[in-house]
Amino acid sequence: MSKRLVLTTITASALLLGGCFVACQKHPSLDPTPPGEEVPPPENKPPAPVVLAAGDIGNCSSDGDEATAALLDQQPGTVLVLGDSAYPTGSASALTNCYEPSWGRHKARTRPVPGNHEYLEPGAAPYYDYFGEAAGERGKGYYSFDLGTWHLVALNSELQGEASTEQQRWLREDLKANPTRCTLAYMHRPLFTSIAVRNNGFVRPLWEILAEAGAEVMVTGHDHFYERFAPQTPQGQTVSEEQGIRQFVVGTGGTFFYPLEPAPLSSRKRIGDKHGVLKLTLEEEGYTWEFLQTDGDVGDQGRGVCH
Repeated sequence: MSKRLVLTTITASALLLGGCFVACQKHPSLDPTPPGEEVPPPENKPPAPVVLAAGDIGNCSSDGDEATAALLDQQPGTVLVLGDSAYPTGSASALTNCYEPSWGRHKARTRPVPGNHEYLEPGAAPYYDYFGEAAGERGKGYYSFDLGTWHLVALNSELQGEASTEQQRWLREDLKANPTRCTLAYMHRPLFTSIAVRNNGFVRPLWEILAEAGAEVMVTGHDHFYERFAPQTPQGQTVSEEQGIRQFVVGTGGTFFYPLEPAPLSSRKRIGDKHGVLKLTLEEEGYTWEFLQTDGDVGDQGRGVCH
């Protein structure tokens, strides 16, 4: 090869490399990490909050509450007590002897609502004494709070007359003041249940207010089994997930079971002989549910979306 050819080849290669060098400098995207600059780490989102819910719990004649409390020992999250925390009445002695030894160790993370057994004691006084500020204003028992992007509303299904009307007014104003996309409500008595004579029509006005505000989930106790319903209207009409309220009945906290009757048309899942707690993971745009049983199985699970 002649010296001229070699020189020409070297010159062309140098020009090509030089051109690429200039081009690369004009298009820094070809080098995603410029010298001296660090790539920022991906944003770390906090984990979605979790609630663990059950009612109808402390019975000194049953070991079911010890078994469900052991489930809580293994699960982080906010504990929702869905009423009837102790039997046979919500007396101070029943709370001390039949609730405190099991679920009582999770009292610091518990947000309760009262049930009908609490009101077997005048004014549910021992209930308010035991749970203190966590129970809301004494004599009212309803309150709200936020978890992540969700708004949670604790309701008192045992109020009657003007006290019930006042709660409805409060609920309407609370939901207006907290217009979050995702809303969960919980109280003791279900509007819908497989025990037809125990449908509690007097709580329908609360459902109507929640439906108007676009709430997603209602969690209840009172009937001693697990039942999940399809999203529905306050009148019981099954509708799309983007419109209705999905109700859970979780009266499985520890006391004895009720026999199941024929299921309503909107009922989707029933478990009548397993103690357990409902685990809800509250995501930004939806939620997942798992019914954690004391035998180690997950009896029911699924996912829902926010309106």
